[in-house]
Amino acid sequence: MTYIPNTSAPASSERCADLRELESDLSGAGLTIGVVMARFNREVGEGLLAGCCQELRRLGVASSAITLVNVPGALEIPLTLQTMAQSGKFNALVALGCVIRGETYHFEIVSNESARGVTDVQLTTGIPIANAVLTVENDDQALVRMHQKGMEAAQCAVEMANLLKAVK
Repeated sequence: MTYIPNTSAPASSERCADLRELESDLSGAGLTIGVVMARFNREVGEGLLAGCCQELRRLGVASSAITLVNVPGALEIPLTLQTMAQSGKFNALVALGCVIRGETYHFEIVSNESARGVTDVQLTTGIPIANAVLTVENDDQALVRMHQKGMEAAQCAVEMANLLKAVK
């Protein structure tokens, strides 16, 4: 992250002309990233993983600096993330999985509790977590979104790892 003086904003802008602004940093060189992937809806998980790993490598994260852990389903993701975050080995984490709406209330429970758990881990440990657990209506929606969401999760993890380093 670099400090960019905001000199391009006109004086009448609502933004402060003299503020220090941290610019987005998507350089993954030297970062260690942990990925937790749910095996339930495995085809979608693998698509998310492919997009995520492809983008992490494109951003400069070494393949040897990426650790993948598989868990049974979305509800097991937060505990695994917490353990990885507490290990001190990772600059950022990524959660990958897919919850597809069914005919019962179970979809809401799994979706909500998984998301809450991921957020709780992030806030209690201070390790950024990119949440790419898709919550969709059907298989088609998941298949269309999986690769792009995996890539976006990689970008988020790298950007947030660098941002937190810069603000400390």
